Amino acid sequence: MSHITAGNKKKITAPAIKARKGVAPIVALTAYDYPSARLVDEAGFDVILVGDSLAQTVLGYDTTLPVTLEEMIAAARAVRRGVKSALVVGDMPFGSYHDRADRAVRAAIKYVKAAEVDAIKVEGGANRVPIIKAIVAAEIPVMAHIGLTPQSVLRMGGFKVQGKSMDAARELLEDALAVERAGAFAVVLEGIPAEIGRVITERLTIPTIGIGAGPDCDGQILVFTDLVGLSFGHKAKFVREYADVKMVIAGALSRFAEDVAARRFPGPQESYHLPTGTVLEPLEEEPPSMPPLGPIN
Repeated sequence: MSHITAGNKKKITAPAIKARKGVAPIVALTAYDYPSARLVDEAGFDVILVGDSLAQTVLGYDTTLPVTLEEMIAAARAVRRGVKSALVVGDMPFGSYHDRADRAVRAAIKYVKAAEVDAIKVEGGANRVPIIKAIVAAEIPVMAHIGLTPQSVLRMGGFKVQGKSMDAARELLEDALAVERAGAFAVVLEGIPAEIGRVITERLTIPTIGIGAGPDCDGQILVFTDLVGLSFGHKAKFVREYADVKMVIAGALSRFAEDVAARRFPGPQESYHLPTGTVLEPLEEEPPSMPPLGPIN
């Protein structure tokens, strides 16, 4: 693999990711719990994002808006325990950084102290510059996120591709340059035309990590459940399924239920037995016989 492998067990840092610009593609994925994080880390991924997509993929919400900072921290703590080398980035959920910079900093510090994430991610472009600057000044690396920002679903009127006109494309480029100047070490580009993803990538000195932004970004990220075929509902155009885990799990559940119903499970190999030669004796004394009842007066 061209990226840093988990076999090295060398901890990846935000400055190391920033230095990868133009060197080798950055491989990233989301994770929400210990087993998925451990699998992703052992596969040698560079970045693991504890995404607020947790709201949809794990908690069953329609959007990312309802998930709380406490829920994100709980997921991030589980992810942290499964990771040895990848950079762990915690997604700041909707409402945790949208009003004031000082509150955003307190939320980011709480995230780092409670979950030991290596960096945090915030959505938005030029409108998030004061927030990014304040968090970076508090010594916490920030990954930015522009384009189709899921936390803006109400304003956008749905999950729609962004930057499809020249004016919109210029605004995206301005957003990218703004978050770079504010101190972000990388930026996620989501749901934008590939041509715009290429232009932004060429203009920035920090890495771009694409999700539906074309092949020319400095790295790519997908959602874990999308990649392994464990998602429900609509599948975005940019998703490529590398496995059909949902069908594997469904088949296993069905076979287990059938085996239990037919008394094929558990079998001898799944059962414990007394040592050879043990004589099974009554486990409790037989109850004393009751004398017959006399006549009732």
